[in-house]
Amino acid sequence: MEPTKIQAQAIPKLLEGRDVMGIAQTGSGKTAAFGLPILAGLLTLTGRPRPLTTRALILAPTRELAVQIDEAIRKFAGSKMKLDTVLLLGGVSRYHQVKRLERGVDIVVATPGRLKDLMDDGKIKLNETRWLVLDEADRMLDMGFIPQVRQIIRQTPPKSERQTLLFSATFTEDVMNLAKQWTTDPSIVEIEALNVASENVEQHIYAVAGADKYKLLYNLVTDNGWERVMVFANRKDEVRRIEERLVRDGVNAAQLSGDVPQHKRIKTLEGFREGKIRVLVATDVAGRGIHIDGISHVINFTLPEMPDDYVHRIGRTGRAGADGVSISFAGEDDSYQLPSIEALLGRKISCETPPTHLLRPVERKRT
Repeated sequence: MEPTKIQAQAIPKLLEGRDVMGIAQTGSGKTAAFGLPILAGLLTLTGRPRPLTTRALILAPTRELAVQIDEAIRKFAGSKMKLDTVLLLGGVSRYHQVKRLERGVDIVVATPGRLKDLMDDGKIKLNETRWLVLDEADRMLDMGFIPQVRQIIRQTPPKSERQTLLFSATFTEDVMNLAKQWTTDPSIVEIEALNVASENVEQHIYAVAGADKYKLLYNLVTDNGWERVMVFANRKDEVRRIEERLVRDGVNAAQLSGDVPQHKRIKTLEGFREGKIRVLVATDVAGRGIHIDGISHVINFTLPEMPDDYVHRIGRTGRAGADGVSISFAGEDDSYQLPSIEALLGRKISCETPPTHLLRPVERKRT
């Protein structure tokens, strides 16, 4: 299988022992770019890690992204490589996480909040960490995690004694400042630094009144028989209402937002990945780290307030070389976002009027 651009450029540098700053969008193959060299390095070590220590630490800003990194690392390692990993997330019981740490682990994948709590309680030590990965550093900045991340990194060996890998979708001054603080002469690998949408995604915008948006969504999904669709809305209450209406109208749907408990999030993502859930409705924060192949369509029920979020949303489809389609609903309340999105994309997206049959009333399911 041919490596992606980020893999082809980053892996040789990492195998040489260099620190790397990678500028690449989600879906570009970053996890393999840092995961495979770490696994190769672990193969050269002998003996078990000491209790409460880890040899590699991977930090991610969202629980969904952490779960998927952990799954990918395990897949890369396979069953023959005797690898001890642990996933440290808030919102789930600490008991099993602590039990795993007590015997020492090779790789920890964590969100900053739970890791910091366990550090404060003396349940994990980072003084023997040889590899440190910060994934989606720009998102960590946006979400206010950097103070926690600073405290975590202070407990790892000096940067001259560890290999540090920092990945970000954007090349901002703040991200560069973080890289200067935490890396040693990093090799900069820049892939698609301009945060533009994948060419594999066919983009459409429907001009539609707010009162007609749900009818349009329902009829698009059911008329076309779409089986794996992500729907984005800006607010948690919007997400909840859309999901509830779809379920009421006979569509197998689920929601992801900050209000959904972690154990339910994981179960929901598994159901969506396995095809048991047809429509996944999410906010930007909940949907940012979702990397699931086979999502045929992304629908923006409301246009995002930040242009970058538009790119991240539609990037959930058209992954791994497949084709995808995004459809955005532009109503009276959110169409003003279009110019800034088009400016980021560097092109116009023509607005279409939905076909009349897609605006017909939803027929209520009889019970």
